[in-house]
Amino acid sequence: MGLAQAWYTKAAWLHLLRPLSALFQLISSVRRRTQTAHQQRPPVPVIIVGNITVGGTGKTPVVVALADALEQRGLRVGVISRGYGGRARQYPLVVTSQTDVRHSGDEARLMRQHLRGSLVLDPDRPRALMALLAQDPCDVVISDDGLQHYRLWRDIEIAVVDAARGLGNGLCLPAGPLREPPERLMEVHHILVNGHPVPAMPSGAAEAETVQLLPQQWVNVKSGQKVSLSSFRLLLESSEGLQEQQTRIAADAIAGIGNPGRFFDTLDTMGFDVRAHAFSDHHAYQPSDLAFATAKNALLLMTEKDAVKCQRFAGDNWWYLQVRAQLPARFLDSIYNRVAELTEIRKAASNKS
Repeated sequence: MGLAQAWYTKAAWLHLLRPLSALFQLISSVRRRTQTAHQQRPPVPVIIVGNITVGGTGKTPVVVALADALEQRGLRVGVISRGYGGRARQYPLVVTSQTDVRHSGDEARLMRQHLRGSLVLDPDRPRALMALLAQDPCDVVISDDGLQHYRLWRDIEIAVVDAARGLGNGLCLPAGPLREPPERLMEVHHILVNGHPVPAMPSGAAEAETVQLLPQQWVNVKSGQKVSLSSFRLLLESSEGLQEQQTRIAADAIAGIGNPGRFFDTLDTMGFDVRAHAFSDHHAYQPSDLAFATAKNALLLMTEKDAVKCQRFAGDNWWYLQVRAQLPARFLDSIYNRVAELTEIRKAASNKS
């Protein structure tokens, strides 16, 4: 049994690691106090979208959807991120449509395809923030991850939790999947749960709200051709020789995300019988990894996060499912109103000085 599997099946032997978890918590607590003392308030509000667990929970789609919603309300939004999985020659890195995914990492490349404002990467988040503000007069900054990067100022904290995995066994590393104890959720302003049902949260934490990742369309990895969900089957019927009475479609599928099973389950509900190939989160795909799909016109399905790393060697019949996070209206209203309030407070303070 792997460590991650043990965390989420609550294996009893993990309790042997509790002394190490206690040491990890102590070090994290000291680190938090030390780094928080060095925070510097920027001229615009900062929103952090993060989590307290190891692995993906769906933060990046939330960042994209939140940025879009705020921009639709007239705000100029900038985004900063660590650029996990990327190896830039130097930081800060301003990500453009021409930035190599090997430099930016998969999540940043995905965000660049959807964001309108600037996107700046740097493992040093405060430096990324300053670089962004120096080159983009935005009204609000969203940090993709960074909840535990305590040198970074934060006005609003949003924690994203995976519904299927929850908080695992509720223990901190290495005995459990938590970067911080469950009580940390009592301090954040909003908790978004990706999927159903909503897992138990610590007493006194903000009311958890549900966010869903809704399929939008299929996109060809190689050509960029976009096909609606309803038309995709018709396309496959002609290209794959499917019969009209054939209710299930066989396909290979890959997923290199925090919870690959979520993607495979989505494909199952859409009528696909998939041969699932799970990879580690942020896996750097090579052609040899997908040798099983190199047969002529072989159908291969993947997430958009996978697609940005497979485009340079994609086959003709490789497709990714584009999804969009559906954020609660009440949550969006609360974020917008708080940003407006914080902006006025900063303006008043600036006028006095």
